[in-house]
Amino acid sequence: MISRLQYWFGNGWIGIVSLLISAFCVFLSLSVHEFAHGYAAHKLGDDTAKSMGRLNLSPSSHLDPIGAICLFLFGFGWAKPVPINPGNFKVGKRKSGMVITSIAGPISNLLLAFIALLIMRIIEAFFFASSQFSAMIFSVLLILLSVLMEMNIGLAIFNLLPVPPLDGSKILNAVLPARLYFKIMQYEQYGFIILILLLNLPVFSNLLGFLSNAVFVFYNWVIGLIPFL
Repeated sequence: MISRLQYWFGNGWIGIVSLLISAFCVFLSLSVHEFAHGYAAHKLGDDTAKSMGRLNLSPSSHLDPIGAICLFLFGFGWAKPVPINPGNFKVGKRKSGMVITSIAGPISNLLLAFIALLIMRIIEAFFFASSQFSAMIFSVLLILLSVLMEMNIGLAIFNLLPVPPLDGSKILNAVLPARLYFKIMQYEQYGFIILILLLNLPVFSNLLGFLSNAVFVFYNWVIGLIPFL
């Protein structure tokens, strides 16, 4: 955390550009994540998010201050949950609908990360800087895409943890027997404290880093199968 702050504010215009890139990526990543939840619910018959003005990509609709700061500083965070009413889902789709709407956010981030990496590889393979100015533009664009990719992979993996208010806890609700789930959710009020503690544990950060790197390696392998690359 300290190293990121030192880099942003101790490297002149390069640090400022890096900070602006990180801010853009945080706003986009969290907005896409929550929009995906709301859109999935909408397709399943629940318009709660739409009626509350949350079915959009505006950062002001979705940002959770603490979650956004964590994403800035640690690379893992969360947004303000989109309201979903499973009672509005189509008949027989309540449990499966909760799984679909909960996992839609992480999947959208994994897809965004893949697209960012794919564009990076296309730029590296086909675009060449003809001047110092174009080289600078390409460098900034590649940095932005790299940050966007890393942030979205981390956001997806982190949000699949079965800790409230993360998406993993909602998926857990849909697959566990009600009695066991409610026993676990007795500790829901401690969710944020647990998350902050986990983020400060080196072992936990290393595990998330390992999983993120595994996704990155897999994406590179998939992109390597594309003929024109």
